[in-house]
Amino acid sequence: MFRNVYLKSLYDARRGLIGWSIAIAVLVLLECALWPSVRDMPDLAELYKSFPEQLRKFFDLDAMTTGTGFLNAELFTLLLPSLFLVYGIGHGARTLAGEEERGTLELLLVTPVSGARIIIDKALALLTSIAILGLALFAATIVGSLAFGLGISAADAASGALAMTLLGLEYGVLALAVGALTGRRTTAIAVSASAATAAYVVYAAGLILPRFESWQRYSPIYQAFHNGPLGAGLPLSYLWLVAGSALLVALALPTLDGRDISTAHGG
Repeated sequence: MFRNVYLKSLYDARRGLIGWSIAIAVLVLLECALWPSVRDMPDLAELYKSFPEQLRKFFDLDAMTTGTGFLNAELFTLLLPSLFLVYGIGHGARTLAGEEERGTLELLLVTPVSGARIIIDKALALLTSIAILGLALFAATIVGSLAFGLGISAADAASGALAMTLLGLEYGVLALAVGALTGRRTTAIAVSASAATAAYVVYAAGLILPRFESWQRYSPIYQAFHNGPLGAGLPLSYLWLVAGSALLVALALPTLDGRDISTAHGG
C-alpha cells in the first residue's frame, strides 16, 4: 500500500495527529478569547507590578499588557511547550521501541530497506507530524489574534510556532534514538522526559538565580524561549535546536544495522 516507511509511519499517526491538532487549536482560541477581558482591566500594569519580582521575571508579567506578551506568559512558555514535548516524546518512543515491543519491527528489518533508512524515514515522519502541529498552532494564533484583537503579526506567530516545533522535535528525536538503542519504550520516555525536565530547571534557575544565568544558553528550553517565543523572529539559538536534532538522528543511524531479528521482540 505504501512505498516507504515514511508514508506508512505518517498514515499510522494520522488519527492521533488530527486529535492533537484540534486540541491545540481550540486551546489557543479559548485563551485568545480571554484577552479582551484582561486588556480592559483597570490599572493592569500596576497589578502586574504588585507581584514579586521573581514571579514577574519568570512569566515576563511586565509584557502581559500586550497580546503577544499575554500569550507568551499564558501559553507559549509553559503549557504549549509541555504539550509539544509530550507529543514529540510519546511519538518518538513509539516509532521504533513501540514497534519492537509489539513485534512489528522485525517485519521492517527483513526487508531490503537498511536500518539507517528506517531511522531516517521514521525521523522524517516525526518531523512532519510535529510540523503539522506547529501549523495548527500558527493558524489558531493568527485566527485568534484577528478575532479577539491581540495584534499578533504573522511573523510573530510563525516564530512562536517554529520554537514549539523545534523543541518538540529535539526531544522527540531523543526518544526515537534511545528507543532505537534500547528497544524499550518506557526507557525512551523516561530518558527524554528527564532530559526535558533538567533543561527546564536550568532555564528557570537562570531566571531566578543570577549565578545560574550563564548556564541557560545550554538549555534547549532557553534556546526555544529566548526573546519570545512569540515575537522572537529567527534567533540564532534555533540553530542549536536544529543541530541537536540532526546530531541525535546521526547517532541513531547505526543502531538497527545488524540487529538480530530473532531478539528484536521481547529480548
